[in-house]
This record gives sequence, C-alpha cells and structure tokens, in this order.
Amino acid sequence: MHANHLLLEEPIRMASILEPSKSSFFPAMTKIVGTLGPRSRSVEVISGCLQAGMSVARFDFSWGDPQYHQETLENMRAAVKKTTKLCAVMLDTVGAELQVVTNTEKSISLEEDGIVVLTPDQGHEASSAVLPINFSGLSKAVKKGDTIFIGQYLFTGSETTSVWLEVNEVKGEDVVCVIKNSATLAGSLFTLHVSQIHIDLPTLTEKDKEVISTWGVKNKIDFLSLSYTRHAEDVREARDFLSKLGDLSQTHIFAKIENVEGLTHFDEILQEADGIILSRGNLGIDLPPEKVFLFQKAALYKCNMAGKPAVVTRVVDSMTGNLRPTRAEATDVANAVLDGTDAILLGAETLRGLYPIETISIVGKICAEAEKVFNQDLYFKRTVKYVGEPMSHLESIASSAVRAAIKVKASVIICFTSSGRAARLIAKYRPTMPVISVVIPRLKTNQLKWSFSGAFELLFKLMDLCNFLISGNGQARQSLIVRGLFPMLADPRHPAESTNSTNESVLKVALDHGKASGVIKSHDRVVICQKVGDSSVVKIIELED
Repeated sequence: MHANHLLLEEPIRMASILEPSKSSFFPAMTKIVGTLGPRSRSVEVISGCLQAGMSVARFDFSWGDPQYHQETLENMRAAVKKTTKLCAVMLDTVGAELQVVTNTEKSISLEEDGIVVLTPDQGHEASSAVLPINFSGLSKAVKKGDTIFIGQYLFTGSETTSVWLEVNEVKGEDVVCVIKNSATLAGSLFTLHVSQIHIDLPTLTEKDKEVISTWGVKNKIDFLSLSYTRHAEDVREARDFLSKLGDLSQTHIFAKIENVEGLTHFDEILQEADGIILSRGNLGIDLPPEKVFLFQKAALYKCNMAGKPAVVTRVVDSMTGNLRPTRAEATDVANAVLDGTDAILLGAETLRGLYPIETISIVGKICAEAEKVFNQDLYFKRTVKYVGEPMSHLESIASSAVRAAIKVKASVIICFTSSGRAARLIAKYRPTMPVISVVIPRLKTNQLKWSFSGAFELLFKLMDLCNFLISGNGQARQSLIVRGLFPMLADPRHPAESTNSTNESVLKVALDHGKASGVIKSHDRVVICQKVGDSSVVKIIELED
C-alpha cells in the first residue's frame, strides 16, 4: 500500500490515472459504516457488504422495532461467520428528532405557495392540509419567517420527497406554513428539521434508554451514536447511563453533530466523546451551503489532533437509486479522506438504496485512491507540532513507530496491546501502511473460573494451527472505525499478565497471518511496537524467504 503513496505536490502521470486500481487484502484504510435496513438485511446482502469493505453495521432506531433490528443483527452475525469478516455494531438513537406522525404510506402532495398546518394533535390524519407531529412545543420555538424542512427518513436532498416550509403564523399550538416548493411526501416516516432553532427535547429520550437497556445490553453494542448532541453534558449523561448497564460501561459514545447548537459547543463535546459523527444532512440545512465545507475541515482537524475518530455522512446520495455516484459526490468522498476522516457513514444509500454492495465497493475504491495522495508528511509534522513537547511516553513511542516505518518503507506496523490505546495512538499519526493491532487478552479470575478480556474482543484469534473468529463476551471492537487500524486477537494461551505475552511465537503467528493474507511479503520490513517488561520498544525486522 505504501508503494503507491504519492504527494499532491508531486506530478501525477496522466497515464497512471488510467491504470486499473490494484486490489489488496484491506480495501481501504478509511472505514465504512453501513446502515442496515430493508434493502440490506439478508445474510446474502450483508455478506456482500462485508466483502466490499463494511466494518461497522449501524442500526437506526428512528424506525423499525427491536424485533426487526434483532432479526437483521442475527443475519449480520451469520454473515460474519460466513465471510470471516469482522463487523462492529452501532446503535443510533432517536434523540430530539421531530417526525410527522402517519400510520399509512399514502402519498401526500404539497403544492408550491400552498398552506399546510403542523399540529401536535395526533388525532388528525396526515394530509396535504394538515401534518400531525410528535412535538407539542414547536409553536413556542418558532416565529414568522423561520424555515422548516420535511423530508423522507434519511432524505437524500435530491428527491422530490423533500419540502421546504416557511412559518407564516402561529395559532395556539398549531404552526401555519407556506409551502416553498412542490413535493410529494411518500413513505412511512418523515422527519422535520427547524433551521437554527432550539428544540426542547432531551438528547437521550426515555425510548432511547429503553432500547439501550434491552436491545443494546442483550447485543453488547460496540458504539452508541448519540443523535442531536448539543452539549458536553449530553455525552456525560449518556456515559453515566451506560455505566450502570454492566457490559455497556466500555461502549464508545460517538456524538452526532447535527445542528448549530452542537457546532457552537463542538470543542467541549469533543473532549467528552469517544468520537464524532458529522451529520451533514441536518447540518446542511442548519448552515448556509457555502459554510458546510468549512465546518467539515475544522471539525476533522480538531478530531485528528485529539486522536479521536471522525465519521462523515451523506456522501453519495444519488447512489440510493443509481449505480454510479455523480462527479461531485466522488470528489466529495475523496476530499473527506484528504481532510482526515476516519470513516464514511452510508445511510439511505444502504438502508433503502438499490445498490448497497456496489455503493460500499465504490466508496471504498475512491477512499483507497485518495489515500494514495494524502500528504502524510505534512500531516505528521502538523500533528507532532500540535502535540508539543514534552510528549507523553506513549505518544512518543507511537510517533516514533510511524516515523521509523515511513523511513524504512515498512509494509506494516504491528502493535501489541491489551487495551488498544497504543494502537489507536499509532493510527492517529496516519501511517501510510496498515497498523495491525495484535491484542493481548487480559487474564481474569473470580477464583471459580478463568476468562479473557480486552478492548478488542470478538476479533481475529491468532492460533498456531488456524485463524478463526470467536464470540467474545465483553468490550467493543473500537478499532473497526479507526482509519488504518486492523485488529487481531492473540492466542489466549499468552495473556497480558504472562511473561510470554509478546514473545516471538506470538509475533511469528502474526507475521504468518500477514503473509497468508498478502499484506507482508518476503524481504519486507516490518515495524514492531511492543512492551518488554516495563519498557516500550520499537524495533524493525526484515523478513527472510
């Protein structure tokens, strides 16, 4: 992968653009989060998505009941076993989301310059004259001239099923609006977004808490996507709630920034959250179009410097119904990678799109090409400067490992870790080669039985005779959303508390696996980052035939 690495400042041979992309064991360093739904819930389709490059499956509880999502999750587990491809689970909360209340999928036609009333009286049937909503405080939050957007769930923005409304007057609890464009609302779920207006609803609703404490606990979710995060306190409250749920105490919380309120408090939210999701769909409504890219660049920079994963949404909307992205969309994906995103999140494209597998494949290919021209040298210097001196011990080791790997043109960096923190720090410096995280399980006992745990359970298990998937009982697979980081679980016969935890036999198994997968070849150089006693060591080895 490193051999194809270029710099944007270097001249690119035009003929090289026409050369076919080379396939590799890792489709791209950038990860892909796929939203599973009606078009992507069978074992066959999910298997295809995993093969194409999806590493995190998102379950959005804005629609569908727990039983529906459970069936999809069981299919995902079957697909993981079938393909031996890893996949983490992300639960996306509803949060302070406004919705049109409708019990049918009957189309509703709205004509430009017409009038429609938004009412909290859910006794009304949704029609072209009245749209009942799930929030009684809208009339107190808006005023004449405010803008309201209504779109199909996971709207793409290019459909005729999205409508702009302008508040004309407020009558009691009803909001009377002028229709700004003709549209036909079709489907079973429509969401409302009121531009730059505070909605007095909790970020973590009672419905969200019920789903997390039942479905989430049962399935030991890896990530919690906290919709409509507006303040750091939202993250703290969610973490406090998770801490009381046993197995979910270590679940990573990704704050979803969806409006100006979240943007305003971004720095404090970033400090509290484990990662950030830039929800460009709603942000694109709240912000002027010319400002969206500025927020993306600023937010990704802050996430990169903090060493926290950042996820960008809404990149290939047109692939919901088309087999190829537009030129603008393809460029947008590449720019997100060059800006520093860790992962791309696909919503409508995989949930109800006609081509979920093809979408993941194409996005992965675009990411891989963009990674070749990512200016790692500039990024590395900027990150080191930002971190400053004196560096922490672990930060120094991580940056040194990346610097050494680039200088010797190593094929991979192999990092032995028990918590995953060291591996994530190495990935923070964006090496041009994959970082294989060999996770050494911790040995625990309650005097009655022995068990193994670690921050990357349910990962590849490296054994002397075989390489297979195991079902862990604890921590999430946080690395599956981090750019450039690919995890493996070491043989539990060498736990972290053992003096043999990072011995040569474990390293040999890791190298053999790398050779078998085609990532490592004879005479390649490999950088090893491991702990020997109380010391951290970075060493370089060159493989023999």
